[in-house]
Amino acid sequence: MSPFKTTIPLSLSSQPLNSLKSDEAASGPKQGPTFQDGQRRVDYVLTYHVQKPQSVRRKTSRFADYRILRSLRRSLSTMRSGGTPPSKEDPEIAAHKHRLDYHEDDKRFRQTEFEDNLREVGLELEKDEGNKIPGIGFLKIHAPWNVLCREAEFMKLKMPTKKVWINLFIHKVTAPLHPKVEPNRPQNVKHLSHPFSREKQHLKFDLLKMTFTGITSLLGNGVYTAAYPLHDVSILPHISIPMKYFGEKIGLYFAWLGVYTQMLIPAAIVGVIVFLYGCATVDNDIPSMEICDPRNNITMCPLCDRACSYWKLKTACGTARASHLFDNPATVFFSIFMALWATMFMEHWKRRQMRLNYIWDLTGFEEEEDHHRAEYEIQVMQKTLKKQDMSPKVGLFPITHVQRFSSLVPLQIGVTFAVVFGVILYRISIRAALHMSSNPTARSNIRATVKGTAAVINLVIIIIMDEVYGAVARWLTLLEVPKTDKSFEERLIIKTFVLKFANAFSPIVYLAFFRGRMVGRPGDYVYVIGSYRMEECAHAGCLMELCIQLCITMLGKQLIQNNLFEIGIPKIKKLIRRRKSDMDSQQQEDYNMTLQRHEKDHFLGPFVGLSPEYMEMIIQFGMVTLFVASFPLAPLFALLNNIIEIRLDAKKFVTEVRRPIAARAKDIGIWYNLLRGLSKVAVIVNAFVISFTSDFIPRLVYQYMYSPDGSMHGFVNHTLSYFNVSDFQPGTAPLQPMHLGYEVQICRYKDYRETLWSNTPYDLSKEFWAILACRLAFVIVFQNVVMLMSDFVDWLIPDIPKDISLQIHKEKILMVELFMKEEEGKKLLRDNHTNQGPFQPRSRPASHAPSKC
Repeated sequence: MSPFKTTIPLSLSSQPLNSLKSDEAASGPKQGPTFQDGQRRVDYVLTYHVQKPQSVRRKTSRFADYRILRSLRRSLSTMRSGGTPPSKEDPEIAAHKHRLDYHEDDKRFRQTEFEDNLREVGLELEKDEGNKIPGIGFLKIHAPWNVLCREAEFMKLKMPTKKVWINLFIHKVTAPLHPKVEPNRPQNVKHLSHPFSREKQHLKFDLLKMTFTGITSLLGNGVYTAAYPLHDVSILPHISIPMKYFGEKIGLYFAWLGVYTQMLIPAAIVGVIVFLYGCATVDNDIPSMEICDPRNNITMCPLCDRACSYWKLKTACGTARASHLFDNPATVFFSIFMALWATMFMEHWKRRQMRLNYIWDLTGFEEEEDHHRAEYEIQVMQKTLKKQDMSPKVGLFPITHVQRFSSLVPLQIGVTFAVVFGVILYRISIRAALHMSSNPTARSNIRATVKGTAAVINLVIIIIMDEVYGAVARWLTLLEVPKTDKSFEERLIIKTFVLKFANAFSPIVYLAFFRGRMVGRPGDYVYVIGSYRMEECAHAGCLMELCIQLCITMLGKQLIQNNLFEIGIPKIKKLIRRRKSDMDSQQQEDYNMTLQRHEKDHFLGPFVGLSPEYMEMIIQFGMVTLFVASFPLAPLFALLNNIIEIRLDAKKFVTEVRRPIAARAKDIGIWYNLLRGLSKVAVIVNAFVISFTSDFIPRLVYQYMYSPDGSMHGFVNHTLSYFNVSDFQPGTAPLQPMHLGYEVQICRYKDYRETLWSNTPYDLSKEFWAILACRLAFVIVFQNVVMLMSDFVDWLIPDIPKDISLQIHKEKILMVELFMKEEEGKKLLRDNHTNQGPFQPRSRPASHAPSKC
């Protein structure tokens, strides 16, 4: 028996069976890719290298595989019997060398053997080696109607039996967001479905169940170079639901992306309202007015050692006014709203997913157990030959090996933190350099220059490291050798998410929670790597810099990494292919017109799965929810991006990559758990952003505890402490102390510390501890209240829509009635057959027979 599985994926597995039967039974030429006879459709294509005939060829044994297998069996039997293996080459090494060194004759033998097995299971094949692509051969595969029936019965695919009217109110409301495609059937009619059956025994060999067990190893060994179903441009204009063309798994992705985009509409509207509220009230913000008032002659302490000099607080007027656009009382309401919005989105998706499961006949679908990956089986063979024990709880490798691989993930996160620290040193150095510059323009725009350039550098590093971390995550997963494809995908997703999440949010987390916290005070600053003084926040806080970083990162990743790469990379590949070709543009166009469908699809890129598409949306969801208190316009930018993203993904799936294999799925899998986890973490993160990053809590404490008249007048002076310039450490005083035109003896800095004339100058004041207590109390109250509200919304909204629940119950009743009628009909036929005598004609009753008395 051949060691290779003779199974391939069929792209038609998700299409209605009655349409297949009608296609199979129809006569005349058919639309879409077909065999040379114009009748049989091409369901799948395998490509391989076609070698030119040579006069002298190296002779290779047809039975090389069997020699290797016999060698392996002999070694295994020797080890079981306790004997000493023969003193020849290790069978494992021989098998490994043989697997890596596939000769052309061996490839041809395996190819022939595989194709013979495909014919044995009923598939029809046709080769095309005289095509217009030199060196490439095509094996076209057709699955006849009886083979599809056999597999449909084995898989319990449902077939329509009766029409049921359903309510699609949501589809009508959201119709403007869907592509304008002429429907090919009424949208409010659903067929009552029942598992397909032909009243025959099930086959033991399942073509669809073992999708890649044989193909993967053959592709990896170079027997075949590619395997893909074909695009059918003739049916694309008539398909309004992606599931009908790509299968349920990809259909669920587009459905989820559509629901996410729809739910961003109210979030974007509320975010714009919050931003407009900040714009409308900026002129009435008392702290900003006090900072911008030139009558407040407040001299601030230098922002860096020696190179920086004293400065006036009024120069931070623009930053203070801009901070109010995002740091105002409305941002607290918006944070609560977004926490509830995330819960509503999750609940709405669960209901939508259940509705799709009902419409797509997936309510009774259960995922079958995955088969072992080819790489896993190879490693198992090698480990068995070495007599290494394999615990089922540990996996393929010993626990120390897995721990060694897992330790690389924290190492990569450490690399990310090191990059962030490098950007911090850049900001410190460039600020000192600009302060020392003789150019007045450079000295007047120091803050804007440092913020903008640092944010752009962070963006470039994030984009580059995203690609690196994606490759590292895949390499680590391959080293682990997961047992099944599902396990491989889940492990890869977890590693990629952890690395890319840390890469994207490390600079943002630093600005939100660490910058300005470990600075020290004038005369006693905190230094890193010798003479680098830790960064301070602006007087209005770090929220504005956090907003800039989040805005540039979000827009840059969406415009450059997501959209520009998806548009530009395929065009660059086409341009390179044209440059390498000897034909001009007109000849290239004429050449493309002569290519058949399977030849055109050969030039398309391979489908790499949905993980990259989900990953970019999950990172975007994190930016929309985690730090939304600092950037209320994030939902608006996400909405605009997703409107473009849906169209780009649809175009890419149809025109840029080969047609994916139709796969069934009931849900979006592990991505739902990641979304739910992010929505929970977002509540905690926004609570800390409001409490520690913004000035919301200090303003409330001042207004209700320290303000003499209950207003915000005097808040700026309350947040500033005093410093005697004679207390500077040696070598840290400004080089130009007369920069302002007068000698400075007392400067101010933002902190809550005891005054110079107290018994403990420069110590933390009681106001600091009171504000810290209020901040922690706010975090606890905000987190518990919002999570309680979210859980209440989760409990209040049922996971299954009421109309769907009623329809499922009605279908069960109708199904029972159909079975009862069928059984009554069968029983009536049996009774009639029993009542008729063996010698009596069927057309005459027994009572009317002529009497013989």
